[in-house]
Amino acid sequence: MSKKTIGLIAAGATVLGAAYGTKKLQEGKVQADEKKVDEEIKARYYGDKQVYFIGGGIGSLSGAAYLIRDANFAGKNIHIIEGMDILGGSNDGSGTMKDGFLCRGGRMLNEETYENFWELFASIPSLEMPNQSVTEEILNFDHLHPTHAQARLIDKDRTILDAHSMGFDNSDRALMTKLLAMPEDKLDNKTIEEWFGPHFFETNFWFMWQTTFAFQKWSSLFEFRRYMNRMMLEFSRIDTLEGVTRTRFNQYESLILPLKDYLDKHQVDFSMNKTVTDIDFKDGEGITAETLHFSDGSTIDLNAGDVVMMTNACMTDSTTEGDFNTPAPVPEERPISGELWYKIAQKKANLGNPEPFFAHESETNWQSFTVTNRGDELLKRIERFTGNIPGSGALMTFKDSNWLMSIVVAAQPHFKAQDANTTIFWGYGLYPDRIGDYVKKPMKECTGEEILYELICHLKWEEDWEDIKADVVNVIPCYMPYIDAQFQPRAMSDRPQVVPEGSTNFAMISQFVEIPKDMVFTEEYSVRAARIAVYTLFDINKKIIPVTPHNKDPKVLAKATQTMFR
Repeated sequence: MSKKTIGLIAAGATVLGAAYGTKKLQEGKVQADEKKVDEEIKARYYGDKQVYFIGGGIGSLSGAAYLIRDANFAGKNIHIIEGMDILGGSNDGSGTMKDGFLCRGGRMLNEETYENFWELFASIPSLEMPNQSVTEEILNFDHLHPTHAQARLIDKDRTILDAHSMGFDNSDRALMTKLLAMPEDKLDNKTIEEWFGPHFFETNFWFMWQTTFAFQKWSSLFEFRRYMNRMMLEFSRIDTLEGVTRTRFNQYESLILPLKDYLDKHQVDFSMNKTVTDIDFKDGEGITAETLHFSDGSTIDLNAGDVVMMTNACMTDSTTEGDFNTPAPVPEERPISGELWYKIAQKKANLGNPEPFFAHESETNWQSFTVTNRGDELLKRIERFTGNIPGSGALMTFKDSNWLMSIVVAAQPHFKAQDANTTIFWGYGLYPDRIGDYVKKPMKECTGEEILYELICHLKWEEDWEDIKADVVNVIPCYMPYIDAQFQPRAMSDRPQVVPEGSTNFAMISQFVEIPKDMVFTEEYSVRAARIAVYTLFDINKKIIPVTPHNKDPKVLAKATQTMFR
């Protein structure tokens, strides 16, 4: 080896060593700074300060956990006020062996992009696995039950399509590339169909992306762009959905119950079946909440220093349920969280504008259904057809269905109350106003039996209908009028900041607040909003994990470019 070569190697080693040393110094400084913050927080005295969370969804529950864990705030002074008789918001899961089980929706997780979600649940003990956190429980389960869909798209002839090709033409590619480079402030109120031509909406990509995330042609172009950037890593595997991370049970039992157990152990106060109908704010400049008004006529007057964190909207508000013999009824109630947002938005500036989200039910609705069966014969049929065992296939989409129907067969059991002789699966239709291909009625007017029959006909098993039906315990249709509300076209100012400008004691936590670079309709969005709210209002000088820029990773970009030409 020459002296020149040895010199180059030595110089390179010196540079690498210096870089490594700099990195270690920076890490040490961060740890030292955080230790000082922890010491300062532990020395705080909050007195009789109270915190009121309006809404009992994952955002509020996470906010309470952050207060206890990171602000050293007493749990007994935290109050979670929920208008329903159950916590969890859109993270639901309910039912019995006798009456059948229900999931209004399946909230998919993602290991690479749910940064604050995994960090929070790493500090929440699992209820199922001793000495494990909820994060460890979920990831261990998911790694043992990997997703690889083999029947992502199915056509009208019951043919499983090769969905590896995205189906783009050069115009689609050019428009997609242009969109990803377009500044967000140029996209106010624009829809996806205003940007792309008709061909785009016939591609494999659109059918897969649309049904994975529940986009519509008339959804916000702004939100679609954010999804493409945030989920760039998933673009190349959208045909197999390998990036989907699943919980062991439904989200209520896997996420909400352990989080509630953690809060219970810290004596957090829960008020159920109690609806906040209005909030009074202090006169003058700024935003300071003063009084909470309830549907029973009672009030709570806030003391100096008290804090309010409000779920300003919930996408599963006003949902209705049917059963095997009964369609889900037309909703009679207005969305309780949306109505509260309407009221307070009239009182102060910077509280957003709910009108784009809650005034267009025909655009924001879709319908889900949950099938409960005795035995596993129907699931075995699906397994033989798809090649996927329960829990490994994610979404199956019937792309030519008038309802644009998709189903998901989760790993069994999906509910703790299930016995070995009971199986369930979930499905949904993005177009419940349309007439079915076999049942000549709109999906939202169909009984559970009729919805299941439509599915069986798409699978060409109608000759066996009576045998299949004999094993059914129940099929529960669920109509959700505002489930896609967060995707509505909007102006940048329509969603409020988590802590609005001028606020002294008020924050909003939901899928309807503005968080730069992040994407709505995810668990991460609610958890991130909660962390922002708590850290801002309680002056916690710690890092909130930023959005991971996968869209700037050269390897991810190269793979995405290859995918566009598949």
